[in-house]
Parts: sequence; structure tokens; C-alpha cells
Amino acid sequence: MGMETDCFRLGVKFGGRVQGVGFRWNVKDVSSEYSVTGYVKNLSDGSVEMLAEGEEEEVLSFLVAVEERMLGYVRDRVQFPRSGVRQFSSFEIIY
Repeated sequence: MGMETDCFRLGVKFGGRVQGVGFRWNVKDVSSEYSVTGYVKNLSDGSVEMLAEGEEEEVLSFLVAVEERMLGYVRDRVQFPRSGVRQFSSFEIIY
């Protein structure tokens, strides 16, 4: 395996009714059940961006859990892979 700082990183942009509904707090709450680091933040266009880092299986399970928790609020999502080394030591809400 490579350096231990290398990890799977995934960015996701959620669209829909995702601001003003506790979306970020729910994502942060779900993150505590998974070994993931990263952030979630509101974007000026009304969407929410999330970056999750960790083992690939863990990150993907986390994403599924977020979508299950916020079912009915997310209208669409765009995933963009992020390569590189781990940048975060915890999972935070960024303002």
C-alpha cells in the first residue's frame, strides 16, 4: 500500500431543498458513525457541497447513509472524485 496519508476522497454537490433544513447538521451527525473526515458547507447557489475522505467502502457507505437520512430533500447530486492526500483530521461544518 502507499503512504498512509493517501486516501479515497469524494466530493459531492447536493441540489434540491438542502439549505435551511438542517442538512449540514444531519450530515455532521451521520459522519460520527463512520471513519470519515472532511467537511460540508452551503454554497451560494443554494446547493450543499460535501467532501469525504477515508477508506473507499467507508466513504461510500457514509454517502448512502446521508442520502437515506435526507431522502426527499435531495433532488440531484453530482459526484466529483478528488485525488491526493488526506487534508482533514475530523468532519466539520464549514461556514
